[in-house]
Amino acid sequence: MDFDTLDKQMRCFEQSLDRTMLEGIFIVARLDGHGFTRLTKKEWDLKKPFDIRFRDAMVETLRHLMDCGFRIIYGYTQSDEISLLFHRNDRAFGHKERKLLSILAAEASVAFSMETGKAAVFDCRLIPLPNAGYVVDYFRWRQEDSHRNSLNAYCYWQLRKEGVAANDVQKQINGLSNADKNELLFSRNINYNNLPLWQRRGVGMYFKEMEKEGYNPMTKEHTTCIRRSLYLEEELPIGEPYAELINSIIITNEQASK
Repeated sequence: MDFDTLDKQMRCFEQSLDRTMLEGIFIVARLDGHGFTRLTKKEWDLKKPFDIRFRDAMVETLRHLMDCGFRIIYGYTQSDEISLLFHRNDRAFGHKERKLLSILAAEASVAFSMETGKAAVFDCRLIPLPNAGYVVDYFRWRQEDSHRNSLNAYCYWQLRKEGVAANDVQKQINGLSNADKNELLFSRNINYNNLPLWQRRGVGMYFKEMEKEGYNPMTKEHTTCIRRSLYLEEELPIGEPYAELINSIIITNEQASK
């Protein structure tokens, strides 16, 4: 059998399960650390419940993903997860699902591993969303998840420090409302609302036009110019202001591409 015949025959099998993301919809990719419990608890002695070193590693991984060959217009990270919003005009790899999944997971895994010196793996899923309203709801959902996780984490580790067994801690927390959890912390001199925003709400990243200072060696003058640069938002708003931020990013990018 000649090569061309063999190539055609085998590619039918290789491509038999190929799926392509629909045109004209919004696509969000969510990456999660795989096996990070072992990594953070056994191989990397991190401060509980939050460690700035881990946060910074996730931010740098997000920064890499925002500029690694895809048209990502907004990125969000909390805990060990990252969410990426594609520009609707992005056509990388012909929207082939397997390519987007494998490359993004690989890029995140390599970036985090190189940043920390710890071998790490991310998995990836793609979420198709029909309109901007669902995009806003998606990111509000992930931010609410961040709030819930961080509140639980503070309660969990506070009780663990007091000598409560892990199984008993979970039972206690599961039966508490958010108000009760806040009270648990407040009774121990921890005001949850005063904790760093990145711990409660996560952080966002998007491209923004910003003034940059420069120097013209020909005229020997200091100059300023407008450059489109990645901007890290460490103090994300919540509720409607957050919805307005996401909407403005979508509108700005779609207008710029017309």
